[in-house]
Amino acid sequence: MLLSLVLHMYSMRCVLPAAVMLGTAPTYVLAWGAWRLLSAFLPSRFYQVVDDRLYCMYQSMVLFFFENYTGVQVLLYGDLPKNKENIIYLANHQSTVDWIIADILAVRQDALGHVRYVLKDGLKWLPLYGCYFSQHGGIYVKRSARFNEKEMRKKLQSYMNTGAPMYLVIFPEGTRYNPELTKVISSSQTFAAQEGLAVLKHVLTPRIKATHVAFDSMKNYLDAIYDVTVAFEGTMDGKGQRKEAPSMVEFLCKECPKIHIHIDRIDKKDVPEEQVYMRRWLHERFEIKDKLLIEFYDSLDPERRNKFPGKSVNSKLSLKKTLPSLLILSGLTAGMLVTEAGRKLYVKTWLYGTVIGCLWVSIKA
Repeated sequence: MLLSLVLHMYSMRCVLPAAVMLGTAPTYVLAWGAWRLLSAFLPSRFYQVVDDRLYCMYQSMVLFFFENYTGVQVLLYGDLPKNKENIIYLANHQSTVDWIIADILAVRQDALGHVRYVLKDGLKWLPLYGCYFSQHGGIYVKRSARFNEKEMRKKLQSYMNTGAPMYLVIFPEGTRYNPELTKVISSSQTFAAQEGLAVLKHVLTPRIKATHVAFDSMKNYLDAIYDVTVAFEGTMDGKGQRKEAPSMVEFLCKECPKIHIHIDRIDKKDVPEEQVYMRRWLHERFEIKDKLLIEFYDSLDPERRNKFPGKSVNSKLSLKKTLPSLLILSGLTAGMLVTEAGRKLYVKTWLYGTVIGCLWVSIKA
């Protein structure tokens, strides 16, 4: 009985954050929708500025839970500039938490509202969120032959035309690395060997299309590329073998004590423009990631395991950055729910917003 109660309380630790983040979504969508209508006859840049501020508010609330609530320790290695830049963010992909890592870095540069993602096409069907991510600058892509290069270039150009700051997040592996999915890893390694590329152990062979299209479209707009390597502490089993990275639910249950984030800032002039050369360059960047992760997981010296080489900085996020957003969005949502008319509007926003959003992305995204 006592054990059951303990397990139940443990699993409940993610319920409050999930309830608040999902529960405030209709409030956020209503605020955004109102601005979208009001700005319809204004130049696009005015809409974009306010949309970025709204997005910053919502994601600041999200970071309250993923950083302040969980108490996770964020260790930064390498060279993260203090000032925001127009960048492409390239990272290894291993968890549903990975998109939060981009937020964690962006908020430390006052660039949180400018984060936009290259996303797997299936995510556009998420209720409310799927449509909004597209409106904020997210780009949904399909794999291989179904990849729509023309549409991606068109969308990127539209954002450059408004002068919108760009913090474009791409996960070149295309799917999450999971050490338990040995067939996926083996297939990736076989492909690399057949193409004459180095075989990688702790990351998958990166795909070039989205990265090349993004860089080629924005090369005169960008300042740099951030090459980001992430490792979650606590992802080794008792035998010293790497295990699956924490999911969002596990992370919110405080199962990850530390995140190690290594950042390499690469000036755009050091990135090859031709796709054939960029493909080799990208693979070499993932070789560097692989070496960092081999050091993290497999170093023969126990003192060197569970950390990246070099000096780290323990970066703590102030509540001043996150708590106001939590209070504002929660307060507005509570105010809506205390009246019958507000509750009806809230439910209708979930229902009609989801239907209209799905219809919109089926046509536009």
